[in-house]
Amino acid sequence: MSENPKRYTITAALPYTNGPIHIGHLAGVYVPSDIYARYLRLQGKDVAFICGSDEHGVAISMKAKKEGISPQQVIDKYDGIIRQSFIDFGISFDNYSRTSSKIHHDTAQEFFRKLYDNNDFIEQETQQLFDVKANQFLADRFVIGTCPKCDNPEAYGDQCERCGSTWNATDLINPKSTITGDTPILKSTKHWFLPLDRYQDFLQKWILVDHAKDWKVNVLGQVKSWLDDGLKPRAVTRDLDWGIDVPVEGAEGKKLYVWFDAPIGYISSTKEWAEREGKNWEDYWKKEDTKLVHFIGKDNIVFHCIIFPAMLKAEGTYILPDNVPANEFLNLEGNKLSTSKNWAVWLHEYLQDFPDKQDVLRYALTANAPETKDNDFTWKDFQARNNNELAAVFGNFINRVVVLTNKYYNGILPAPNEFTEVDEQTLAELKAYPAVISSSIERYRFREAQGELMNVARLGNKYLADEEPWKMVKTNPERVQTQMYVALQIAATLQVLCEPFLPFTSSKLKTILNCNNLSWNSVSETSDLLPAGHQIGEAQILFAQIEDSEIQKQINKLEATKTSNAMENKVIEPQKPTTTFEDFAKLDLRVGTIVEAEKMPKANKLLVLKVDTGLDVRTIVSGIAEHFSPEEVIGKRVTVLINLAPRALRGVESEGMILMTNNAEGKLVFVNPDADGVDNGALIS
Repeated sequence: MSENPKRYTITAALPYTNGPIHIGHLAGVYVPSDIYARYLRLQGKDVAFICGSDEHGVAISMKAKKEGISPQQVIDKYDGIIRQSFIDFGISFDNYSRTSSKIHHDTAQEFFRKLYDNNDFIEQETQQLFDVKANQFLADRFVIGTCPKCDNPEAYGDQCERCGSTWNATDLINPKSTITGDTPILKSTKHWFLPLDRYQDFLQKWILVDHAKDWKVNVLGQVKSWLDDGLKPRAVTRDLDWGIDVPVEGAEGKKLYVWFDAPIGYISSTKEWAEREGKNWEDYWKKEDTKLVHFIGKDNIVFHCIIFPAMLKAEGTYILPDNVPANEFLNLEGNKLSTSKNWAVWLHEYLQDFPDKQDVLRYALTANAPETKDNDFTWKDFQARNNNELAAVFGNFINRVVVLTNKYYNGILPAPNEFTEVDEQTLAELKAYPAVISSSIERYRFREAQGELMNVARLGNKYLADEEPWKMVKTNPERVQTQMYVALQIAATLQVLCEPFLPFTSSKLKTILNCNNLSWNSVSETSDLLPAGHQIGEAQILFAQIEDSEIQKQINKLEATKTSNAMENKVIEPQKPTTTFEDFAKLDLRVGTIVEAEKMPKANKLLVLKVDTGLDVRTIVSGIAEHFSPEEVIGKRVTVLINLAPRALRGVESEGMILMTNNAEGKLVFVNPDADGVDNGALIS
């Protein structure tokens, strides 16, 4: 790629259409890529921002089986939801396609066919996992077993979500079919493999040497780990009933493996866009003066840094990515985001609870972006980002400037008088900010860049606080004209510089400030972004305060999810052998109250209790000391089996048993009578 690229191809990871989009997707891929694309457009660059729905592979088949519908119904349903979420949050794709489209099928098959004709594949019979009961070969996500690297017992057939390792399904320890639960057998089948080992030296130099200084350390680390292990041939076809047909003789019933066809989706989506816009798609994928950047999450590093580049290198006519700024994972309230467990903040649901607050979420996710390590999203932090930063700093400054301009000058920008040293210094700082923020964005440090944007708002607040035009307007109105002129230049600067990060806010500011023609470079090149005599509009609240009750509602929703998951996952003990009523009638169960309690000396698990059974006060030794302190249990109403044969425990005779159970978290809970008016000694039958 040249030093000054003529055009930019920006790709964002294709989302699987097996579910909606959540905040982890937004933070990891789509907000960073959108910031980058919007920033480049503001500079007048030629940008193709490309994405689309990934609609093949086992994840789709699994979802279809689970919901009892066809794969086509699954992809149509979620493609619509995902598209709307991207529109709602201002993700400004130039084209959003689908891998089920004809143009993609044709492009993927042509790509495969060229590599096939060039003898770039290895064709061989291999042993694959086969479910006898289901009568089908098992694709990777239809297999679960123990990870050979970290011993995770719930690793998939292609990747461990705990340690990030990838492999072939046959490498799993104790594999099980997710369809029937049976242990699969090995059965012979023919497939085509991409010999990644041929590209080991090329990848080693291209990434670990040529890009050692400009790629993220987390990306370089994962690539190095793969290369250190030694690359091996990897299958590009699968025995599946959903996907793109393998376009060669002898491949009937086989499909292109999703990791092979999905990245080609970037190319087919670009073709679709170029055809619509009257452009040449090859300029964006084959010209050396094009800069190609892939935005992905860390679970896709191997595919975009090793496998896809090897495919492009094998094909021979494509450029390679200039950077792959992969983010790590975002957790939610201390736990890993999980679609299957509903532990997520879904974008379409977020807007139901926080309408018109897309920028607040974009801001909070960028401020806490998992750029080089996993980070945690909490609702309290989200509230604080809105109230203490967006509302108190950014929104407060804009509101004061606009209100005062309308109050003093009927919304007409005053002509400045002589500038003081403070004025000149403030205006000079403004002109420096585009370069500062650009430097961070171009190094993919979006959290840092957004922090510098907020420093512009802080500069504005400090200027107003120091100058106090509301006081000076009575004694020196000429000076106030200059102060408000300077303050409005800061406001206009914010309108421009916030657009990549807060596009909805920038749009509102265009209306409030009545300015539509400013570019990124205008800030540093123009002395007066808003000229004297310019008419601005009325003030409006940019960021309303978010109340504690709104946040508590979200926390309660997550707690309900946690409880629901615990109930679904709890192990129910099987029924014991059938007994008779006569046997049950022999048990003498009574209501009692614990009146004394102390720990058993030299025993971590035992408490010595005095229990009023209504008939007497007796000693009962109970193994509950790890769950309750003596002080906690005194006064507790309990259910007691009083005719249990006495038993000596560490020299203390225990005369009965207190009934207990476990809650969802595994903590002991008393089985106790809570109703008022139930006396000690009452018989339970």
